[in-house]
Amino acid sequence: MMTSLVLTIIGPDKPGLVGLLSRTIADHEGNWLESGMSRLGGKFAGILITQVPTEQADALTAALQALEGQGLKVTVERGEEASPAVPMQPMTLELVGHDKPGIVREISQALAARHINVERLSTELTSGSMSAEELFKAEAELLAPTEMDPDELQQALEAIASDLMVDITLR
Repeated sequence: MMTSLVLTIIGPDKPGLVGLLSRTIADHEGNWLESGMSRLGGKFAGILITQVPTEQADALTAALQALEGQGLKVTVERGEEASPAVPMQPMTLELVGHDKPGIVREISQALAARHINVERLSTELTSGSMSAEELFKAEAELLAPTEMDPDELQQALEAIASDLMVDITLR
């Protein structure tokens, strides 16, 4: 039997950290499944899911937590079994606008109020091509209830976009 472990990782960015993690997982017969890792604020930060034989789960957890001695803090959570599927419709949201506090808060509140789950969120700051101002860009993969009216969501997001002075595209 296999156990899924969800890992969050943070530490000073330096070469070899992915190798250290992958070696530790492989040493415990684990399989690296999905991950997202980045250099953020001078730190190496990531999240990943691995599967390991159930009898190796505790030993792998201990080995990963011992990496703190090498500057890498790893938090381990056991994965949960997927709940029965409720019919959902996938959507993609793209946002571009001048950076200002509150953009993610406003959009996420509108989505949560409609029981829309954010499956993946990627954000970045870039320099505007016409000005020196920073642009905030976001892309989100969403799962929305099938009974949700996409037109109502579009109208709600357009109202928020107008207030925040950003462009939002929903597909």
